[in-house]
Amino acid sequence: MEPVDLPVVPPIEPMLAKAQTKVPDDENSWSYEPKWDGFRALVFRDRDELVLQSRNGKELGRYFPELLDALRDELADRCVLDGEVVVPREIGGRIRLDWESLSQRIHPAESRVRMLAEQTPAHFIGFDALATGDRSLLAEPFRVRRVALAEAINEKQWCHVTRTTEDPQLGAQWLQRFEGAGLDGVIAKRLDGPYLPGKRDMVKVKHHRDADCVAIGYRIHKSGEGVGSILLGLYRDDGELQMVGGAASFSVKDRVKLLADLEPLREGDAPLDGAPSRWNSAADKSWIPVRPEKVCEVAYDQMEGNTAHGQRFRHAVKFLRWRPDREPSSCTFEQLDVPLNYDLYDVLEKR
Repeated sequence: MEPVDLPVVPPIEPMLAKAQTKVPDDENSWSYEPKWDGFRALVFRDRDELVLQSRNGKELGRYFPELLDALRDELADRCVLDGEVVVPREIGGRIRLDWESLSQRIHPAESRVRMLAEQTPAHFIGFDALATGDRSLLAEPFRVRRVALAEAINEKQWCHVTRTTEDPQLGAQWLQRFEGAGLDGVIAKRLDGPYLPGKRDMVKVKHHRDADCVAIGYRIHKSGEGVGSILLGLYRDDGELQMVGGAASFSVKDRVKLLADLEPLREGDAPLDGAPSRWNSAADKSWIPVRPEKVCEVAYDQMEGNTAHGQRFRHAVKFLRWRPDREPSSCTFEQLDVPLNYDLYDVLEKR
């Protein structure tokens, strides 16, 4: 990373959040904001020098050259800000965040990076300030850091200050209202709390839903013992069974039991090749297909994809139980909770 002469220098761990099932509502204690579905990023700007650091301390700037130019144009000369890199796109006539386009921006080829910078330009949404000028803000309460954040960002086109409220009822409403813009939940920060790098001092409340899916295959665990993940499918209107993701993270005991459940349904002797992982090209993605006869209930938080039939689970889902009472043909996209279609700029709300 380039050297910067700032009161807070990279690499530094961002402050993290712990999960809860409901929005905290202690009176006069919290600030609430949308949980943006993008890449966490810390911005260090020292005049012409600029570092865009990922959550795990790596340099993100080479993948977002257009954003580096925007940050130089729209941020204060010397500041350290915490925020999210996102890619908004028009989907269904509205502007919402597109995780798929964002994830494709991480590519080793410089020519592709330049092409995607033009086709799917990124935005920065700031939600905290660690330093401005020669002053570290780490020990300051969030009330003070929020004011500094607003002063450090000159919103023109590519950089934004996240919307916040101190009303717990409104924060709880945002959890449901704004998901259609591509948001991932709600974050609560202590109004009087300092910025604690690496500590889970914030609260995150995400969407939790369940769905019945058809087991269409499995992967053997990397240890060679039992099931590592179950591949899941849903039926489309045309009767085709579409893969929508996978369930993983089983105990040793459950891995063995699940293999016993699925092995009798195995189709063919040889595993099928799966799509390579963008994040780990060395990962073995081969999988074993099974007859689509077993239904399982899974817990999930969010879907991604531009159309109902092009959707898949945004993250790995949690296996809850087998559903012998359900017919595989009943596992369709229609059961999924469809969020309201809010526009991204309804959420940002210009200052």
